[in-house]
Amino acid sequence: MEAAHLLHILKPNVTSLGYALFLAINAAGVWGGVFPFLPMEFQTQEIIFGFFLAQSLVVSLSYFASALGVYFFPGPTRRFLVVAASVPYFLGWCCLVGAIYIDEAALPLVVIGGALLGLGSAGFYMLWQRLFASQEAETGNRDLILGTAYASIFYFSLYLIPGAVTVYLIPLVFLPLFGLCIVLKSRTIDPNQPMFEDVPRDHPRIYRQILHDYWRSAFAIGALGFCCGIMRSLAIGDPQIGSLVNILSMGTSLVAAVALLLVWQVKNIRLNVTAAYRIFFPFLISAFLLLPIFGEPFSGPLASALYAVYSCAIVLMMIQCAQASRDRGINPVFIYGFFGGIVYLLHDVGFVTGTFAEKIPVISIPPLVAVSIMALYLLGLMYFIGQGGFRQILSPRRTDAESIELVALAPRAERGEAERGRAVALRHARSAASLSGNALEKETKRPARIRSEQEEPSYRDRISKQAAALQRHYRLSARETEVMELIARGNSVARIAEELVVSENTIRTHSKRIYTKLAIHKKQELLDLIESFDPSDLNSV
Repeated sequence: MEAAHLLHILKPNVTSLGYALFLAINAAGVWGGVFPFLPMEFQTQEIIFGFFLAQSLVVSLSYFASALGVYFFPGPTRRFLVVAASVPYFLGWCCLVGAIYIDEAALPLVVIGGALLGLGSAGFYMLWQRLFASQEAETGNRDLILGTAYASIFYFSLYLIPGAVTVYLIPLVFLPLFGLCIVLKSRTIDPNQPMFEDVPRDHPRIYRQILHDYWRSAFAIGALGFCCGIMRSLAIGDPQIGSLVNILSMGTSLVAAVALLLVWQVKNIRLNVTAAYRIFFPFLISAFLLLPIFGEPFSGPLASALYAVYSCAIVLMMIQCAQASRDRGINPVFIYGFFGGIVYLLHDVGFVTGTFAEKIPVISIPPLVAVSIMALYLLGLMYFIGQGGFRQILSPRRTDAESIELVALAPRAERGEAERGRAVALRHARSAASLSGNALEKETKRPARIRSEQEEPSYRDRISKQAAALQRHYRLSARETEVMELIARGNSVARIAEELVVSENTIRTHSKRIYTKLAIHKKQELLDLIESFDPSDLNSV
């Protein structure tokens, strides 16, 4: 990879830098204790417990409330209400600062501050998610991943500033900065996208299908959150462990984000959250089985490793939610609120479970043993439910909706070559005397692609192979290819919307994007372009 292209990949912009600053300041959400730059002597076990409990409960409730609010009252979410998130976030920090100086009211102020910070943090996450989802997939995913990488750099840079100064810089300087980034970038977003114009109650069938398709992915990430909550309960008495977990988690996020960006540039990436969790599950239960054997010295490294994986999973959660909003034309706040509500609620359940298992004696069983037994049991139960319970456990299936897709970004030189090749392909297609556009429309109107659980896609006819070859050449997403193929087979907008369980307006938006990427204007040009691709090209890679 050329050095110039590498620098272009890693070059930040307003969105990625603003999001990076927010993540760095919000790093307490990684561990859940009071912000690591507050005085350590202030962070007693009682203070940390009160702060986390208030913060985490408000965060999970805010996510669920956002999802319900969007469903019944979608109007307010069509605007970027930065002030609504900034005010509680600012007041929360004021409460924390006040708690440092007012000893007799420290605990009440910390609890109130935790609740306000939880509300503000959830609000800002919703704003960032709407921003990433409303951008083109290429731009939104890049800004999200790049912002995650730069967040680690900002986080470690904050250690160079005296803690007493950082406490005041956060509400007075850093908060206005990343709030301003959202305001500026939101002005460039098209408010007429289907995801913003969506009225959920007008098509409840679509939303039922969304919940059906995505709850397993949310449950898989939530299981990781549950484990992190348990480990938090074990180490909450030692703020030093919390700082160590923060450092290792942010470092891992940096490495993972940069690696993902570099790989993404040269190849398509398709990640399945539930499949990844199945692979990770044996290591997860093995770690909890070893916990009572190795004791307290093992809890710190285990917590660090779990939070590192959890941090990466949260990034994938945001990418998947943004993809769902674009593909299905649904409000990003709804799908992200649904996902986040489940994930953070299970995180809270893990913390409460670990706290009670550790504090309450059970038949003279040592606390670590009790925590390990409880964790293993609940993990097994969640895995069983995640597989569909008694209903589907014997024949587990996953849908394409569970997969996260990152279409490879070619260097600029390759893009220019693709643009030049498009005109040649169209001229060749129009002069060809083989299959005509009318013949394409006579093919079966059902979706042509049949995907198996674990194998490569199989194609039942020439059109589906040509569509796949065109997808590879022009780097279309899986949903865009699906819509394109259904259009080529003569399906109407209403028929495609019914088949894919989305609104007709969403299909029209997909069609516009397809035509823009292919630099065409008419359906006949699309048919000609599809016919210009040789199905045997699929075997050339």
